[in-house]
Amino acid sequence: MCIILFNSNGHGTKILLGGVIGSIVLISIASLVLLPTVLAQDNTYSSEIQSQLIEKQKNTKDLSLIEIFERSELGVVSITVTKSSERGDTNAVGSGFVFDKAGHIITNNHVVADTKKITVTFIDGTSYRAKIIGTDPYADIAVIKLDISPEKLYPLPIGESSKLRVGEQITAIGNPFGLSGSMTSGIVSQLGRILPAQGTSFSISDVIQTDTAINPGNSGGPLLNMKGEVVGINTAIYSGDGSFSGVGFSIPSDTVLKIVPVIIKDGQYLHPWIGISTLDISPDIADVLKLKDAKGILIMTVVKDSPADKAGLKGSSQTTVVDGIEYKVGGDIVLSIDGNEVRKIEDVLTHLQREKNIGDKLNLELLRDGKIINAVITLEKRPDS
Repeated sequence: MCIILFNSNGHGTKILLGGVIGSIVLISIASLVLLPTVLAQDNTYSSEIQSQLIEKQKNTKDLSLIEIFERSELGVVSITVTKSSERGDTNAVGSGFVFDKAGHIITNNHVVADTKKITVTFIDGTSYRAKIIGTDPYADIAVIKLDISPEKLYPLPIGESSKLRVGEQITAIGNPFGLSGSMTSGIVSQLGRILPAQGTSFSISDVIQTDTAINPGNSGGPLLNMKGEVVGINTAIYSGDGSFSGVGFSIPSDTVLKIVPVIIKDGQYLHPWIGISTLDISPDIADVLKLKDAKGILIMTVVKDSPADKAGLKGSSQTTVVDGIEYKVGGDIVLSIDGNEVRKIEDVLTHLQREKNIGDKLNLELLRDGKIINAVITLEKRPDS
């Protein structure tokens, strides 16, 4: 599969992913809209603020779209960035939202990566210079900061994305095509998707899929539930021509609440890592391996000196041909992780993102040479590539 991620200057970066037949174009909807630069002009993050905001929203009834917009518009911002290119400096726009009274703004990493200058503009037109506090390219999250009075800041309450259900109504607010303060609505169309992390060989897990209209310029803006809580950061669209085609993607708020406080404190977030490449068990592979059910993941390779290697996991050492397609087989098959059944690689990646940190133990149930065994992995820091 060939996935093209477009940078803010409109140039695409190709990432080739093995094991999938066909091709799509995935537009990473950062600052694709070139605009004139808007110019105008640190406090400590408090987790208590977020706790109070979440508690305040817990038992409220569903709001109308009008009420959600009126409660949220002051906390959604336009982010104009200046980046250098071979053709000189270019300006582009994305979105973001206020996280706390200390001036922290959340957006996508791809919106602010490699920028010379960042300007944040509120719905009333006031603009301020911002600085980058830290980024996480593996989750496409960035935290920038404004040095302004807390009275001018309206943090948006953060909800629990793990409570979302397919079919639930949601809404997005942002700056599509530079049109500030635009609102669209739709539903959660699926959960637990995986996206490639731009500029890395890793993937973003547990992603929300929505049919809410998301377009270039929406990147970094909030996806909200009907209580007016942020449940995601709008990040990418599935498109053949660069505009919205009915499928958008958002980084879940649970990921935001896990990563952002660490970025604010340390300037970065370190992800845990296993060190394997895998293949989902298809019916054809299940037949070849004489498995009763087509579920679980086959370990194809184990990275040398990785946590998986140190735990003794085995990669595939043989090849077989099914319908003219050659597969590597003979490796361990992962059946469960920490007691949870594994059907496909998304189950493993989502569990790591939601539940695990560096140094934690990971218990795997494996099928090796027809026998079920158990292995314990100690998770380590993900390498840079």
